[in-house]
Amino acid sequence: MEIIKQIPAGKVMTYGQVARVAGSPRAARQVVRILHSMSEKYSLPWHRVLNVKGEIGLADEESVFIQKMSLESEGVEFISKNSVNLKVYQYHPDEYETFDEIKEFL
Repeated sequence: MEIIKQIPAGKVMTYGQVARVAGSPRAARQVVRILHSMSEKYSLPWHRVLNVKGEIGLADEESVFIQKMSLESEGVEFISKNSVNLKVYQYHPDEYETFDEIKEFL
């Protein structure tokens, strides 16, 4: 859950990426379950997690609309109806940690 909470506004991660960062690279479906069952209770920014293609992976039209509007309100632009350019918007926490470590030495 902490990994999901750390995704900054205007950035996204994929379900599989969250699982890998958490140390369980094959647990993407577990991430889906966690988001579905615990997002409201723990105030998780569930809308910042997409599928491996950078697409909203929900079937419910209302939830798709809410997720898309939430991402757009953070400045995320969609390249098609329900997908974003992961090269632009994907958050890579390991890269940022490395940068922060380097910054400390400067």
